[in-house]
Amino acid sequence: MADTGMDADVFEQFVEQLERYVRERLIPAEKDVIANDKIPEDIVEEMKEMGLFGLTVPEDYGGAGLSTSQYARVVNCMAYAAPAYRSIFSINVGMFNSAIKNGATDAQKAEWWPRIAAGEIACFGLTEPGSGSDSAAMATTATPDPDGNGWILNGTKRYITNAPHADVALIMARTEKEALPKNAHVSAFIVPMDTPGISTGNPDKKMGQEGSHISDIMLDDVKVPGDALLGGETGKGFVFAMKSLDNGRISVGAAAAGYARRALDSAVRYATERKAFGEPIANFQLIQQMLAESEMEIYAAEAMMKDVCERADRGENILRKAAAFKVFSSEMCGRVVDRVVQVYGGAGYLAEYDAERFFRDARIYRIYEGTTQILYLQIAKHMLRDFAAQNG
Repeated sequence: MADTGMDADVFEQFVEQLERYVRERLIPAEKDVIANDKIPEDIVEEMKEMGLFGLTVPEDYGGAGLSTSQYARVVNCMAYAAPAYRSIFSINVGMFNSAIKNGATDAQKAEWWPRIAAGEIACFGLTEPGSGSDSAAMATTATPDPDGNGWILNGTKRYITNAPHADVALIMARTEKEALPKNAHVSAFIVPMDTPGISTGNPDKKMGQEGSHISDIMLDDVKVPGDALLGGETGKGFVFAMKSLDNGRISVGAAAAGYARRALDSAVRYATERKAFGEPIANFQLIQQMLAESEMEIYAAEAMMKDVCERADRGENILRKAAAFKVFSSEMCGRVVDRVVQVYGGAGYLAEYDAERFFRDARIYRIYEGTTQILYLQIAKHMLRDFAAQNG
C-alpha cells in the first residue's frame, strides 16, 4: 500500500516555515553550538514543539505521519544548517521509528510512538568495540532472567549517536550462540536509558559535527521485562536493524546532499566577493568548473533521493537503492566540500571560515549507517543474488 503521508499543501507550508527557521534561527546559532559543543536547550525545545522528533510517527500516535519522501525532504532542509540539528532528532524519526513500525507489537507501538513523538530522544545500539558491519562478532548478550520472564543484558555498544542524552535505546543483543538462518542469533530490545545497570561513557572527541554527541553504552546485568523484546520474538533483531538502516541511509544521503548545497552556496558567495588580478575569482574558468561540477553532482544526488523515496513510499524493497543513494551522496558531499576549500584557497584552511568546518563535518557521512566499502559489497551481493534467482 502506498504511503502518501501528510497532505501535500500542508506539507509544502511546513517546509517553507522550516526553511525560514533554518536560515533565521539555526544558522545564526551555529557559532554558539560550535563554541559550546551543544545545541542550546531552547532550540531543542523549539524543535520538539515543531514536531521534528515525531515526523514519521503516525498521526494517531501523536506524530506528523510523514511519508519517506516528505521525511527525506525535511532532513535535506535541516541539513543545510550544522549537522548537530539533524542528528538530535534523526534517530527518533529514522531508525528507531522504522524498527517500531516494522517490528513492534501493538502494545509497544502504543507505549513508544507517543513518547518519541513528544520528544523523548532515542538511540540505536548496534555497533560494538569488536563488531559493526559484522553482526556475527556481536558480543552483547541477552540471557533469560531466572527470576521472571524478562532478560538480562550485558555488553558494550560503541559510537552510539545521542547516547549521552538519550531517553531510550534500541539494543541489539545475542540471544543464542549461533542460529540459522544467518543472523537469527540477534534480537532487539527497547531499553529505557534510566534502567539500572546502564551507563554511558564521556562523549567522544570527534573530527567535526560539534554539538552532536556519540559515546559508549555499557550494559552491566541490565534487567528488562519480557515486553522489552521488540516484536515479542527472538531472532528478528538483525532483520529489524537492517530494515531500519535502509531508512537511516536515506537520512544520511539526504543530509549529505543538503550540506553539500550549503557548502556550494558558500563557495559561490565567496567566489563572487573575493577578488584576484582585479576581478572576482568567480570569473575564472577553473573556479567555474569546480562550481559547475558540484552543482551537477548535487543535482544527481537529489534525483536519486526523489527516486528511492518514491520507491519506499510504494512499498518496494529499497535495500540496493538506499545503499546506492547513501554511497553516492556521501561521496559526492566529500568531493564538494573539498572543492569548496579549494575555491576559498588559503582561507579555506582557516578555522574562521566555514569551508574548513564543512570539510571536517562531511567526512563522517561516508562512514556511518554503513561504510562506502561495506555498501559496495552489499549492492554487489544483492545484484548477484538477483541474477542467480532470475537465471535459475
